[in-house]
Amino acid sequence: MQSVKVVVTGPFNAGKTTFIKSVSEITVLSTERQVSDISGEGGGETTVAMDFGRITISDDVVLYLFGTPGQERFSFMWETLSEGMLGFVLLVDGLSPESISDARSMIEFFTNMSDVPFVVAANKIAGDDVASLSRIRSELDLPTEVPLLPCDARSKESVKAVLLGLLYRILESMS
Repeated sequence: MQSVKVVVTGPFNAGKTTFIKSVSEITVLSTERQVSDISGEGGGETTVAMDFGRITISDDVVLYLFGTPGQERFSFMWETLSEGMLGFVLLVDGLSPESISDARSMIEFFTNMSDVPFVVAANKIAGDDVASLSRIRSELDLPTEVPLLPCDARSKESVKAVLLGLLYRILESMS
């Protein structure tokens, strides 16, 4: 059986934990903790170390999904989780300008870390929303050879489509 390590990364609140939970066939190991905003009020949860899930693609291929924290203060985990990856998914919240802005530096970090294939998944963007996909590609200064895929991180089928898009890129790079 071939195991493939895939890193799922992206800015804070892009939907990485949801992405992994929606597709994993095992209970996801998650290290989410409560965060507070500047006022001390509750600000939801954030991943502080990693998420881990698994999905069997076929009788002979299993993907191990490692989700990174989205905040740069946890970037030491980005480096650790990148070791041995065969590809990565950069998930952005397609409706958040901050998410897209933060994603630019993450693309640079991960492509400098390793020369592996990657795809960008635009969470909350419908497949027929060509204008939003074009805007995101432009804002990320994403080369045309890097797939930009619409995604709904809550949908198992949508997440599987993104992972298959990455898997095809990985297989192309190996041949």
